[in-house]
Amino acid sequence: MSRTEFMQGNVACAEGALAAGCRFFGGYPITPSTEIAETMARRLPKAGGVFISMEDELGSIAAVIGAAWTGARAMTATSGPGFSLMMENIGYAAMTETPCVIVNIQRGGPSTGQPTRAAQGDMLQCRFGSHGDYSTIALSPSSVQEMFDLTAKAFNLADRFRVPTFLMADEIIGHMRERMTIPDKVEIAGRPPLPEGRLPFEAGEDGIPGFAPFGSGRAIHVTGLTHDERGYPDTTDPEAHERLVRRLVAKVESARREIADYEVVNPDARVVFVTYGAPSRTVQQVIHDHPDEGIGHLRLRVVWPFPEFALAEFPDARVFLMPELNMGQISREVERHVGQPVVPIPKLGGDLHTPADLLRALEAYL
Repeated sequence: MSRTEFMQGNVACAEGALAAGCRFFGGYPITPSTEIAETMARRLPKAGGVFISMEDELGSIAAVIGAAWTGARAMTATSGPGFSLMMENIGYAAMTETPCVIVNIQRGGPSTGQPTRAAQGDMLQCRFGSHGDYSTIALSPSSVQEMFDLTAKAFNLADRFRVPTFLMADEIIGHMRERMTIPDKVEIAGRPPLPEGRLPFEAGEDGIPGFAPFGSGRAIHVTGLTHDERGYPDTTDPEAHERLVRRLVAKVESARREIADYEVVNPDARVVFVTYGAPSRTVQQVIHDHPDEGIGHLRLRVVWPFPEFALAEFPDARVFLMPELNMGQISREVERHVGQPVVPIPKLGGDLHTPADLLRALEAYL
């Protein structure tokens, strides 16, 4: 039977991971994500899982990758400085097609920045932070309920597409407390197995190889080097490298509609807000307070791969307004896909936009 709780966002994230079958957490405490590690340290061993507090974030993500290859659902949680340290191994996870979940409770940067204040400054980093060409999946919750729901969903996406998958929250959502519902159970899709007779990195029609964990009896060679379908290094053949990298990108980008998750409000609107994460809440308040203004709202729950087709849900839009807790990182992505003006509404320093902030931006267009 489902139950209603009054819960902190970070705790809801941990509970969502547990409900989704996460059985390994390798982490290093860092504000403002530490409550996730604290909850997993207390709860995971009781669920038959393993919690390890690593020496740093480099070790954390390396342990998560290793655990994933044993067949476990594995995750870590961090914030900006730790996220930066993980980037090399995130690229390794992308190249080796390792399904895992990385939670980033974003704070003000760069460097150590503002440990206790909110930001969304890592949204481009989660897409392009490691070197080379690859694609990732990134979800962005805007409530405590979505901290639970989208964490659980992240594991299914990671397994389905064999990619490192990110939950990109922020200090506001991580530390707020709200009423939320924990369901009896969540959907656990599982990893498609490697069919008998198929090579370890031989992809199916969807561009995704089946998964054979270590200890399953299949001989699997895993390397970050360019490799062939056996998993053996093949670093000097330009065609082999191009074939591999194009597949790593296409398996995600070709499934953008399958992965997409967004909410549309007032599709006939001429003035449209596009948001993700905490700023969505301010836009919802503005629309609630001004129901007769016909304000549109596209709220993204999945930011990467970017669902450019969602913008077409507003055929009469004259302008898109984008409040973000950064200098306009995703507004640049929107600009790539529309002919209408895109107006960034950046906010730095850790505070959320107020309704008054957004109403001032609206005045020129209503």
